[in-house]
Amino acid sequence: MKYDVIIIGAGVIGSSIARELSRYDVKAAVLEREEDVCCGTSKANSAIVHAGFDAKPGSMKAIMNVKGSRMMPALAKELDFPYEQNGSVILCFQEEDLPKLEALKTRGEENGVEGLRIITGEEIFEMEPNLSKDVVAMLYAPTGGIVCPFKLTIAMAENANVNGVDFYFNTEVNKIEKTEKGYQVLTSQGAYETACIVNAAGVYADVFNNMVSERKLSITPRKGEYCLLDKKAGNFVSHTVFQLPTKMGKGVLITPTVHGNLLVGPTADDIPDKEGIQTTADGIGKVVSQAKRSAPTVPVNMVITSFAGLRATEEGEDFVLGEAEDAEGFFNAAGIESPGLSSAPAIGEYLAEAVAGKLQAKKKETFLSERKDIPCVAESTPEEIAELIRKNPAYGNVICRCETVTEGEILEAIHRPLGAKSLDGVKRRTRAGMGRCQSGFCSPRTMEILARELQMDPLTLTKSGKESKLLVGTIKENL
Repeated sequence: MKYDVIIIGAGVIGSSIARELSRYDVKAAVLEREEDVCCGTSKANSAIVHAGFDAKPGSMKAIMNVKGSRMMPALAKELDFPYEQNGSVILCFQEEDLPKLEALKTRGEENGVEGLRIITGEEIFEMEPNLSKDVVAMLYAPTGGIVCPFKLTIAMAENANVNGVDFYFNTEVNKIEKTEKGYQVLTSQGAYETACIVNAAGVYADVFNNMVSERKLSITPRKGEYCLLDKKAGNFVSHTVFQLPTKMGKGVLITPTVHGNLLVGPTADDIPDKEGIQTTADGIGKVVSQAKRSAPTVPVNMVITSFAGLRATEEGEDFVLGEAEDAEGFFNAAGIESPGLSSAPAIGEYLAEAVAGKLQAKKKETFLSERKDIPCVAESTPEEIAELIRKNPAYGNVICRCETVTEGEILEAIHRPLGAKSLDGVKRRTRAGMGRCQSGFCSPRTMEILARELQMDPLTLTKSGKESKLLVGTIKENL
């Protein structure tokens, strides 16, 4: 199979690049080793759109963060995914640390972040009543936001696919070889030929760069553990609450989510294992203790699940973006740690323009910029629900009681472009299984719908692809 450009990785960065490349008259494909989009770092992060005050001025992190943050409101309307500009605050607990807070404000202003101001006194607790009384000042960034990382990634991937980009799942890249006309990409599903490659492989981006370039990259996985709290705790804070950053990052945050939950985390532990996403008692203990420093009464008794994700930390401590100097046609999107999610729209635009320039490709007149999400019964009015049911009675059949997800929503999740093929695929698109019971009640019905609609043997259904099978056998045969 021959392409003009192949993107390795279908996370938020790869999907953003694919969507922006689909504006151009190029033949493009995305290769993803997992069974769906959004299966790596993009599914396990803080879901924050950072304002951009933390990164070093002039760095790619700073430039892409501020631009990506500014792009997010319009993009959310265009692609119909949940986003809210709730603002963020950074807490200072000691008078002697006030110069650090001032320096952070100055840095943010150099980066172009708008509306930054330092708040002291009673206004702190008027804004966030549950904060620790030890807080002496805080930096307020009104342009900070929250987003659904699943919906953002899926929206960009769907839009890219509708505009002509091919996606190949369960396709693991094993080797890249230079050819006269570009590259040959050897995968678990065969070989692909391409003029250009975009390396958006997360914690494995160094592996692929080092196959073709003498300028070696070194990426260390930085594990972050989180706790997700019930919706009853969702209004504990209204802003995203940070502590003053350290060398290891922005620390444990407390934030509402766009779906009404409360999220606490992450830790920051450098590990050698690029697959090391296990949660630990020690890690969760750190999340809880550090969160209580910001807000002593944070209701950790309402935790409904915990999870861990990996950040791709490159030793240069900045995003590595652009064409490798000694590997023509090989473009990196490497070292994309925080604020990668916030920066994704800007990174996508930046690299798509670079690749299109290399290929001398022109923009298409037929690009479809808009996309509608699956209707959400839980957020619909009675009139809207009645109309959905009139068009399709399956919207009246509730499958997931915790999140009020209906059969109609699950059916659309399965049959959309790049539709769901697993339990987690349905969960990321509809939230079926994300509520208090964590799919304890709805998973059997969701599995029945998946098997029926995809005409699959129920014994082959998976939680998230590969060997994550949900059933091991039958207890009795149908008579």
